[in-house]
Amino acid sequence: MTVRKSREDMMKSMKMPLWGAAAAAMMFTVAACGGGGGGDDDAAVLRRGISAKVDTLDPHRSSAKWENIVIADMFTGLMQSAADNEPVPGMATDWQVSDDGLTWTFDLREDAVWSDGEPLTAEDFVYAFRRIQDPELASQYSSLLYIVKNARQVNAGDLPPEELGVRAVDEHTFEITLEEPAPYLLGLLTHYTTYPVPKHIVEQYGEAWIQPENIEVNGAYKLAYWRTGDQIVSEKNELFYAADDLCFDRVAYFELEDAAAVERKIEAGDMDINNGFDGGRTKELEKKFPGWVRTTPGLITTYWTFNSSQEPFDDVRVRKALALSLDREFIVNKVLTPGYVPAYAFVPPKMSNYNVDRPQVSFKDLSREERLAEAKSLLEEAGYGPDNPLTFEFIHRSTDDNPKAAPVAQANWEEIAPWVNAEILRQDTKVLYARLRQSDFEVADGAWVADFDDPINFLYLLDSETGQQNYGRYDNPEYDALLEKASQIRDLDERAEIFAEAEKLMLEDYPITPMWVQVTKNLVDPDITGWEENAQDNHLSRWLCKPGVEDGGDEVADASQEG
Repeated sequence: MTVRKSREDMMKSMKMPLWGAAAAAMMFTVAACGGGGGGDDDAAVLRRGISAKVDTLDPHRSSAKWENIVIADMFTGLMQSAADNEPVPGMATDWQVSDDGLTWTFDLREDAVWSDGEPLTAEDFVYAFRRIQDPELASQYSSLLYIVKNARQVNAGDLPPEELGVRAVDEHTFEITLEEPAPYLLGLLTHYTTYPVPKHIVEQYGEAWIQPENIEVNGAYKLAYWRTGDQIVSEKNELFYAADDLCFDRVAYFELEDAAAVERKIEAGDMDINNGFDGGRTKELEKKFPGWVRTTPGLITTYWTFNSSQEPFDDVRVRKALALSLDREFIVNKVLTPGYVPAYAFVPPKMSNYNVDRPQVSFKDLSREERLAEAKSLLEEAGYGPDNPLTFEFIHRSTDDNPKAAPVAQANWEEIAPWVNAEILRQDTKVLYARLRQSDFEVADGAWVADFDDPINFLYLLDSETGQQNYGRYDNPEYDALLEKASQIRDLDERAEIFAEAEKLMLEDYPITPMWVQVTKNLVDPDITGWEENAQDNHLSRWLCKPGVEDGGDEVADASQEG
């Protein structure tokens, strides 16, 4: 048995919340007219750009990194991400693990409450873990928790929710039983799929429970205003166990995809953080906004998916030919953000628990001319030529560097032969991911940011039973069997060897083609404190601060009433 103790003190005091329509209007007014240059009168509002439109703030329905910027501020799981992204206690204070690694028992904070004062108990976690596996909910991310005993069968409707491997031992003790040992579990429990949700609110309001007028939370900030295309505003949850330690009273989130709009806000003093920038302009931005540009090597792989469930991409020769012809070196060195590196494997180089000679695609060491020649030969072998041209559509995200990479890829593919015709289509990022989940594409751009620091978080995406996030519906029983074999191994080195075997098999089957490994990219006001770079790019608002906030809080409240 192992036991961990919390690094945080219990909540020091409780305060009555100030919610309601009038409070929400006040909060919005502050965020809307905040931004007069960063003086004390608006210092207590943290203003964050989140790069794309929010579709949902329900932790069990979301699958978007930018949505989690808001969600993780509002909900706290058993564990939470520290400023450096290390998992630290959240609703759990300590935990025990059985000798076989399959049963984890968590002791919960006895003073934990929802923002309406209702006690948060182990039953809330039982409800949440069952809810995300409810077939009627159809969560896009349910497969991430298939390591919980019977989760897959419950999600398929083959077992009742009561058979899921979670239970409330008592009011403040929550137990999880796993299908397999999971050395990464504590990291996984920082992820929004594992957050509790308030049963009494969800059952009262149904899908509308997440709206500002209904929602109750257990995290640092509570939703107060949400209008798509405008902004989202959250206010400090006075009943959060560490409310007294929060620096900002409010957080405003801007759904800005337009990089120029972001820069205008920074210039006007209306933005503190934005979760992206045009990488090709890194040097220019460093001069324009000294100290704002923040990058670090990330657990982020951009990979393009072939829809292997439909013609012509059900033919591995076609998939390999298109993968071969992409000039990753040119795209990375001439088009993308400095610091990106060409990817010839799926799992990022800095991933933990993967201490082996890692596999890479076999064509890595071929010259550009050799790659194009082999690509043409493969397509001719597959029956394509002047009388049977290969025509397909490539859809790509509208954000970040992706629009600049797409025309280069189009030219690369058409360089194979005159009878290869690639059409490119720019898509709103939210729309593109919806199409990916529905497998409504031929070739598509996409990226994966690690949910936790372990190879399985990438490799499971190609498991045939993963569901919506296996975008191209790749199905290889041998690959699935290797992942299943690795899941039963507790020795990390032996487990890594099996993962490497699986990744090598998958890479040579070309259901995807890795393109580049990214650095994280943020624009952060140099005055912001508490920001720590980390490979998963997680930055909770609760850890952040800015000079003048403590002294300016009361002035903010007064100014808000004046509009």
